[in-house]
Amino acid sequence: MTISAVISSSMNSVVMGALLLLYAAMICYLGFRGFRKTRNSSDYLLAGRSVNPFAMAMSYGAAFISTSALVGFGGIAGEYGMGLMWLVFMNIAFGIIVAFIWFGRRTRQIGLVLDAKTFPEFIGRRFQSERMKIFIAAVIFCFLPLYSSVVLISGARFLQEVMALPYLPVLFIFAAVVAVYVIFGGLKGVMYVDALIGSIMVGGMLTLLVLCYIRLGGVTEAHQALTDMAYLVPERLPDEYALGHRGWTVMPEFNSVWWWTLVSSLMLGVGIGALAQPQLAVRFMTVKSDRELNRAVMVGSFFILCTAGAAYMIGALSNVFFFHTDKGIAEGKAQLAIEAAGGNPDLIIPIFIREALPQAVLYIFALTMLSAAMSTLSSLFHVSGSSIGHDICGKLHGERDSAALTRIGVCIGIVLSLIFAVILPPGIVARGTAIFFGVCAAAFLPAYAAALYWKRATRAGVWTAIAVGTGVSAFGLLFLHRKESAMLGVCEMLTGRTELISAHPWPFVDPFVYALPLSLLSLIVVSLLTSPPDAEHVKKCFETR
Repeated sequence: MTISAVISSSMNSVVMGALLLLYAAMICYLGFRGFRKTRNSSDYLLAGRSVNPFAMAMSYGAAFISTSALVGFGGIAGEYGMGLMWLVFMNIAFGIIVAFIWFGRRTRQIGLVLDAKTFPEFIGRRFQSERMKIFIAAVIFCFLPLYSSVVLISGARFLQEVMALPYLPVLFIFAAVVAVYVIFGGLKGVMYVDALIGSIMVGGMLTLLVLCYIRLGGVTEAHQALTDMAYLVPERLPDEYALGHRGWTVMPEFNSVWWWTLVSSLMLGVGIGALAQPQLAVRFMTVKSDRELNRAVMVGSFFILCTAGAAYMIGALSNVFFFHTDKGIAEGKAQLAIEAAGGNPDLIIPIFIREALPQAVLYIFALTMLSAAMSTLSSLFHVSGSSIGHDICGKLHGERDSAALTRIGVCIGIVLSLIFAVILPPGIVARGTAIFFGVCAAAFLPAYAAALYWKRATRAGVWTAIAVGTGVSAFGLLFLHRKESAMLGVCEMLTGRTELISAHPWPFVDPFVYALPLSLLSLIVVSLLTSPPDAEHVKKCFETR
């Protein structure tokens, strides 16, 4: 290595060190500020119901869009193309507009009437069932570590490839840093940090998209080059071509394997599944009026477009870089994005950023991805802790003990997430996210919607919907959907087959597609067949606040 190279490397290390110190100082300050303003369980669980709309929207977006979206789904776009941009539309249409306007207002109003501080408590009190609250909290606590682990994996894989850091230590550092401000600062600390992190994510992803277009010769040139690469699908990816891949700027062939994966698992499962995310729903109860929610809609939509939209676009366009750049051709490395990543889509975005950008700029995006991971992890760990401390054990202890138990629950959730992150296979980020979103939607969305809008919904109907949604989702993952059933091996052990139904397209239809309708149908049927709920309680819940 030359002297100039050594000096340049040293300067870059100094720059990165300074950025990390500044970043850590700001995180610590905001976490400490949240700690100082956390005086009771309402502050710890709901940030005192007084968050301003910008902070609420940025916190919601930062909790929604994590490194699993930027790295995992960005990698999926690199593998299969811009059809994934429809997910951005679904995220904005359902995850922001429908969520804030139709779900958020009622959640805030009814939550205030019932003095609910968590999602399980909201559903439990709405239908007057302590057992329902505990069951929902238990389901959340059991499934949440899967999602937390894929967020940890995506952040760690990014820093492993881009910064050449060892994978396992990064996992533990991530978890430890987030744990500090979640445990001590509560939701106030989380939302203060999320507002900062969300701003960093928007700036970082927009800058990355601009640099990507500059590196590829311009917007028109980049997109035309990607369109012209369609001939490479049967030539370089013959198996994928058979699965319905037609190029990186068009949707897959209708009714093909990849069409069902894109539409059922990603667009529908993740897009609609956002409506029933416990860590997102609780944020509606942190503002003091509907006016704040209305103001937050534009901020949230802009956030999704700039972060997820940029990541999916960059993922698809990375194929142009890997195949058409002078560097790739000159070194005999002309390849597609998935080939450059060694078959692991989780590595496409990190490798593209590492090879396409100057090292000094690289550090800024390392902070962007670090921010994306930390924001979502903080929300997930907070919900995990509140499920144990407040929803399951809170009835048995006083408010002070409940807060202590919540902090213990955060620690348990972190440990479980780390265990999953170590044992899960490569390429799991996008799929693990889709599983969590789909299960939450099938199990909770009918009950949540009924709690907000259907006065005739009964406790028995909601119990049935939650049980059917959870049970059918689990059955589909274990016995019908090939990716999970083959990996888990339960179906093969019992029947000698990887899935019960092999006829196309059933092995590729996400369980969400049939679990959600069955859950909704069971809610309606059982509610109509059972005695109406208490009229006075229902009237109280729907009082306008």
